[in-house]
Amino acid sequence: MSRVQLALNVDDLGQAVEFYSKLFGTAPAKVKEGYANFAIAEPPLKLVLFENPGTGGTINHLGVEVDSSQTVHKEIARLSDEGLFTAEEIGTTCCFATQDKVWVTGPAGEKWEVYTVLADSDTFGTAAAAAAADEQDSPAACCGSSDEQDSPAVCCGSS
Repeated sequence: MSRVQLALNVDDLGQAVEFYSKLFGTAPAKVKEGYANFAIAEPPLKLVLFENPGTGGTINHLGVEVDSSQTVHKEIARLSDEGLFTAEEIGTTCCFATQDKVWVTGPAGEKWEVYTVLADSDTFGTAAAAAAADEQDSPAACCGSSDEQDSPAVCCGSS
């Protein structure tokens, strides 16, 4: 199963969770400090919310959730063959989950990820991913964190 992911910045996580629970008729699959996600069956959508006050209502990033690491690796090869620059993160901790993923950047600067969730995690992300992303100016910073905080606010360049 694949589904589109829409990651939004929200000003107030509690209000956003309440609204989207009503809109889609389902409770979030995961809620952590500054973060929530919904696994919506109909329409098939992974809705991710990042509490980033002052940027509410903006897209954080987009993605496609796929069912396996094998699919992620196929997408890495396909996207590379298409001449797109890819930033790969294999076995990374991101958004309270261990994931395999690949990032590409659209023509207007929009960040897209193709990913699979390998396991749940108690932490949002890793400082190492953010440091590597800063060096490479890649979207890998999306689910990394700064040394000072393990927070969704650093996602995809948000502050």
